[in-house]
Amino acid sequence: MDITLQAPPVSAPTSVEVRGVIRRFGAVTALADLTLQALEHEVVCVVGPSGCGKSTLLELVCGLQAPDAGSVSGAPAVYMPQRDLLFPWLNALDNAALPLRVAGASRAAARAQAHPLFAELGLDGFERARPEALSGGMRQRVAFLRTLLSGKPVLALDEPFAALDALTRAEVQRWLEEALARTPRTVVLVTHDVEEAVVLGDRVVVLSPRPGRVVAELPVGLPRPRGRTDADVVALRERALAALGVPA
Repeated sequence: MDITLQAPPVSAPTSVEVRGVIRRFGAVTALADLTLQALEHEVVCVVGPSGCGKSTLLELVCGLQAPDAGSVSGAPAVYMPQRDLLFPWLNALDNAALPLRVAGASRAAARAQAHPLFAELGLDGFERARPEALSGGMRQRVAFLRTLLSGKPVLALDEPFAALDALTRAEVQRWLEEALARTPRTVVLVTHDVEEAVVLGDRVVVLSPRPGRVVAELPVGLPRPRGRTDADVVALRERALAALGVPA
C-alpha cells in the first residue's frame, strides 16, 4: 500500500497554539516571545541549538509547565520523552496498555485493545517479551504505541530517535510515517537532526539560541517517502542550517 502524509490545508483547525510565550527559570530565560502553531494532523518538527528551550516548549504544550507570560492552548497533548521509560517488570503488551489501565480499564480489556496494534506496528510475536529482550527500535515502538493509546490528539515527541543507531533510526522513522498514516495525530517533534526534521515534517520550525524564539518556518510540501539525499530534502536542509547559522 502506498502510504503518504500530505500537509494539511491552511483551513485545517489548529491543534496547538503557542502565542508570545516567555518562560523563565530563575535568572535564565529559556523562551522569549515564542509563537508557534500546529494544525490538525500536521507534523511540526522543531530544531534548534542545545539549551534553546525545545523540551520546555513540549512540556508547555502538554501542560506540564505554565508560561510566565503569553498563552498556550489547544487540544490535549501527551509527552513522549527521549528515553522509552518502559517498566522492566512489565511485558511489552502491558507496557503499551498502561494508559488504558490508568484510565480505569481492566487488565484484560487493556490488553485486548492494545494487542491488535502490535501486528500493525511490526511487533507481532513480542507481546510477552520484557523490555530487556527488545531491540532499541522495538522499545521505541512500544513506547510510541503507549503514547498513541493515551488517546490524546496531540503527540509531543522529544528526540524520540536520538538513542538509536543510524540504521534503526531510519527504520523507525519509516515506521512512524506509516503509524501516523494509520492513526493520524497532530505531532510536535523536537530533534537536533535537521535532515530528520525535513524527512518527517510537514513544517520545520527553527529556534534561536537561548532564549529560544522562532527565527524561521520552512514548509516542506514534499511527497512521502523522502530520502535524505533527495535534492529537495538537501535544499531544505541547507535552508534550515542557514537559519541556525551553520554553514552548509
